Amino acid sequence: MLIPSSLLEADTLTRLIEDFVTREGTDNGDETPLQTRVQRVRHALDKGQAVIVFDPESQQCQLALKRDVPQEWLQALDE
Repeated sequence: MLIPSSLLEADTLTRLIEDFVTREGTDNGDETPLQTRVQRVRHALDKGQAVIVFDPESQQCQLALKRDVPQEWLQALDE
């Protein structure tokens, strides 16, 4: 299920993004400051290039590129 980023409180969204950009394996040697990486992800969410995916079974949120999400999920988000 997709969660619009606008439904999350600002602090919650920031923590979700920070968790995503600091996960092992996501930096690939990138030494870009944390704040810059957070801003990039926030920009992608704002532009609709990335989405928040929630898995009710695991109770986990993840960030994904919009192009990697099933089309029917995107349609449900627009309804």
